[in-house]
Amino acid sequence: MAGEFKKGVSGNPAGRPRGIKDRRTALRALLEPHADTLVAKAVSLALEGDTTALRICIDRLIPSMKAKDDRVELDLLEGSLSERGNAILNAATRGELTPDQTVTLMQALATQARIVEVSGLEERLQGLEEHYGNTKRRPEK
Repeated sequence: MAGEFKKGVSGNPAGRPRGIKDRRTALRALLEPHADTLVAKAVSLALEGDTTALRICIDRLIPSMKAKDDRVELDLLEGSLSERGNAILNAATRGELTPDQTVTLMQALATQARIVEVSGLEERLQGLEEHYGNTKRRPEK
């Protein structure tokens, strides 16, 4: 049911009012004057063997490492989209790609497929408009 909602009118008028502060911001403001004392206490507890406090301190000092994949070179990424997908899956089954690399490449291929699809639809629409003389187009968002 397109066109059901009016532009600029909230679908939830009783929703969150504009300008209201996030609750987390207010809580952070309450803690801020005590930051030094709270940090010192967390460090003290960690040094006394409190494993939760220790984990919090370590997490702040040494953030979790992000996965970093090596560069991937595949010779068989030619042909149709489905042939490229098969090449990626075959490389994964041969152990040439990690599962994360495989997922990333398949997502990139799926995105490419959507781009090709939309591009094709735009070309077809333009051809139909030219053929039927309808040159009025909606402005792009």
